[in-house]
Amino acid sequence: MDELILEAADEAATERIGAALAALLPAGAVVALHGTLGAGKTRLVQAIAAASGIERAEVVSPTFVLLATYRGRRTIHHLDAYRLRDEDDFREIGGDEILASGDLVFIEWAEKIAAALPADRLDLILEVTGPTTRRICFRTSNEHIQRCLNELVQLGS
Repeated sequence: MDELILEAADEAATERIGAALAALLPAGAVVALHGTLGAGKTRLVQAIAAASGIERAEVVSPTFVLLATYRGRRTIHHLDAYRLRDEDDFREIGGDEILASGDLVFIEWAEKIAAALPADRLDLILEVTGPTTRRICFRTSNEHIQRCLNELVQLGS
């Protein structure tokens, strides 16, 4: 599978997708999040974090802090590259160490630092399709993540 597209009819559907991802993503997965403001990037990370035992209220957009780390049943690093100039800025905030941590890593506005990210990451493209609806496109070349996405489809998310 090169690409998987899921439609989320509302926030509850996004929650189900996030919960499924929390259960299926392998340790060390790097997830690049793409989408316009309001597309649901942070909302999806909140859903994944909540399913990982992290209080939803703790998870906010890291736009101004650049990096937030949440600890639950799994550790999640949540970065926002919007204010970074380039890959060097990413490395200066410890990006390489975070990528090598073995924890789940979610990067909003990842296109700004794409050259610093592993090629076998999961790219999620979130698109606003209506007031509450979203289209989520999953792309990866990582075989392990592809198997996880196949399971996601089988779960009916």
